[in-house]
Amino acid sequence: MTTETGARDPDALVRRAGKRADTRKDQHFLVDDRVLDRIPGYATEAGVDLSHVLEIGGGPGALTDRLLAVADRVTVVERDPDFAAHLGEEFAEEVADGRLTVVQGDALDVALPEFTASVSNLPYGASSEIAFRLLPEGKPLVLMFQREFAERMAADPGTDEYGRLSVTAGHYADVEVVETVPPEAFDPQPRVTSAVVRTTPRTPDYTVPDDDFFMDFLKAVFTQRRKTMRNAIRNTAHISGLDDPDAVVDAADEDLLSARAGALAPRDFATLATLAYEVGDPED
Repeated sequence: MTTETGARDPDALVRRAGKRADTRKDQHFLVDDRVLDRIPGYATEAGVDLSHVLEIGGGPGALTDRLLAVADRVTVVERDPDFAAHLGEEFAEEVADGRLTVVQGDALDVALPEFTASVSNLPYGASSEIAFRLLPEGKPLVLMFQREFAERMAADPGTDEYGRLSVTAGHYADVEVVETVPPEAFDPQPRVTSAVVRTTPRTPDYTVPDDDFFMDFLKAVFTQRRKTMRNAIRNTAHISGLDDPDAVVDAADEDLLSARAGALAPRDFATLATLAYEVGDPED
C-alpha cells in the first residue's frame, strides 16, 4: 500500500520499524504530528532552497516523511543499521525514484553529499559535533537540540548563556531559537526540554587570519571566562598555542584586556585573535 508522503503516522512508523528507541544510544523519536508538521515550515518560510535536504538521524522516518513532502531530494544519514534498512524499505518508492538516498553510517565520519539545507532532529550526545561539522558548510540549517544548548548558541553578549558556543556559531551564521519542544513530543521522553534552531549563513562583519586559530583562541579564553582577558590570554597559551602571550597583552587595547570574555562582542574576539596571530608567535 502506498502512503501519501507527509501523512505517515509517526507511531505507526515506529511499529513498522520493529524496533524501539534505545536511550543508551541517545535515541528519542519525535512523534508529535504538530511539531513534525511545523519543522519543515521553518525552512520554507525563510525561502530556503530545498532542492537537496540533508537529514541527520532519520530513525523510523517521521521527519524524513515530512521532508519528502517539501524537498526535491533528501539524503538521510542513519547510524543504526536496522533503522537504515527500515528507511530503505518504508520509502522504497522514493528511493527508486531517486528522491531519497539512505546512507548508513556515523554523521561524524561519512562523506557528506552536496546539500542545500539540513533539517534534522539530532542525537543529543553528538549534537555539538554534528552542528559544527555542518555550520562551516555555509548552508541553512533547521536543527533540534537540547534547549539549554540551543539558547547558548543564540545568546547575545552580556547574558548568562553567552559563551564560546555563541561566538563560534555566530561566526558562521545568524542563529535563532524558533520553537521549544516539550519532552512529551518524544518517545521515549527525554529528561530535558528541546528546541528547534534555525541558522542563516552569513559572512561575519569582521575578519580573522585563520579560522582554526580563531576557534582555538576562543576555546582558550573561555576556559577562564571569569578572569580579565589580560589574565585569560596569559594563562591559556597552552590551549591557544601562543608562544608569546605577553606580547599580545603588551600590544592590545586596555579596554579589551580589562573586560571579561562574557562581555565581549564577536568583533572584539576577532580583534584580539588577529593581534595574537600577528605578535603572539602561534604554533604552526
